[in-house]
Amino acid sequence: MRKKVVAGNWKMNLSIGEGIALAEAIEHDIDKSNDTHVILFPPIAMAGAIKHHLERCSLGLQNFYPAQSGAFTGETSLMHAKDLGATYLLIGHSERRMVFGESNELIKMKVDQALIEGFKVVFCVGEPLSEREKGNEVQFVLNQLESGLFHLDANQWSKVILAYEPIWAIGTGVTANSAQAEEMHRQIRQEISKRCGADVAESLSILYGGSCTPQNANELFSCANVDGGLIGGAALNAASFGEIIRQA
Repeated sequence: MRKKVVAGNWKMNLSIGEGIALAEAIEHDIDKSNDTHVILFPPIAMAGAIKHHLERCSLGLQNFYPAQSGAFTGETSLMHAKDLGATYLLIGHSERRMVFGESNELIKMKVDQALIEGFKVVFCVGEPLSEREKGNEVQFVLNQLESGLFHLDANQWSKVILAYEPIWAIGTGVTANSAQAEEMHRQIRQEISKRCGADVAESLSILYGGSCTPQNANELFSCANVDGGLIGGAALNAASFGEIIRQA
């Protein structure tokens, strides 16, 4: 049975004090009988402080540079990620690809180095509106998988969680309907099964990200191939995020 996962991407929001208060509220709200795996991705500046307040949630970093150390001004190393207590790394998010110009080559390097250093990976894929309007959304996403993940072996795949984020739905209030989400997740799983084996495909958690809220989470999570969510705006409110966890 695939693991249910809800991850909160706080992006560049909250003060350190606000982040600690949010983490404590999320931890307090999680029902001990709920076996959904929860990952928090706070801003790196507060990650170390947040870690001290986590028991049931795992800590992830939103970004890093794929090296232990070196002349990379302004970057966070994998050594620092370990020191902060992170176990998950977010890779391939559309904002890193589009705003910061991360190439497929850099993203692949991040995946490889993260896995070598013992981290787990949440790998993001998703198409812009222009590709969906052309009917090219599936091929666009499969190309992202080809460039970033299809070289991995089964053991490496076991350390990966996928997140499908239609770019046109991130922070816009527009959500892919359940049929659209299920179809893309199904296509992704089918291609992974073909390329990497049925065992890999069936054990892989694929999350939906893109304006997921307490109001639409149940419908999305009820889809056969949707295994949880990568949550943005709703993750900044403990009540909303807690309700999404319960829906999962």
